[in-house]
Amino acid sequence: MIILITGAAGPTGQAVARHFTENGHTVIGVDKDDVDLLDRAAVQELVASIDKEHGRLDGVVHLVGGWRGGKTFADTDLEDWNVLHDLLVRTLQHVSLAVEPLLRKSDNGRFVIVSAKAAERPSAGGACYAAAKAAAEAWTLSLADALKDTGSAATILVVKALLNEDMKAAKPEAKFAGFTHVDALAEAVAGLYERPAHEINGTRLDLTQ
Repeated sequence: MIILITGAAGPTGQAVARHFTENGHTVIGVDKDDVDLLDRAAVQELVASIDKEHGRLDGVVHLVGGWRGGKTFADTDLEDWNVLHDLLVRTLQHVSLAVEPLLRKSDNGRFVIVSAKAAERPSAGGACYAAAKAAAEAWTLSLADALKDTGSAATILVVKALLNEDMKAAKPEAKFAGFTHVDALAEAVAGLYERPAHEINGTRLDLTQ
């Protein structure tokens, strides 16, 4: 399979890339140093180059993220919304619009985003983050509707927060209750290929349970 990972430089992207690579798949990992995902033309060029080189695309794992928030609702800084909109929504829009035609042609394509419990249960100080995550979910569900009559699926994986080995090493006594390890997330992404597209398309899979 040919898998595109956006936001690939972080611990989560590395875990997903490692999982697919170790299982014999071709991974194309990009981060902000490789292509500006806020530049729609650049994203279109990236996807066109994948199509030209490989002739197909079987998966996209969109991992561009970020968090900003305040202590109270009233002290919310709307500049945080601008930043989070670009990171969590605009990059998703550019990537999904570019890859949808290739996913429609795939026999078993998957498009995956990672959302947060905050989208369904926002905190007072996390309005910008929660709203951006909710918008990203709605956009992904629209993509799912576009893929409903194909062999591909768009799926939302929901976490409380992600955990990696550096975090555990920095706080060895911490419990990290409800956190999802990046390796477990990678396994969850891979597991989507073992289920029929119609079964997971347009669904939210909660990894905190």
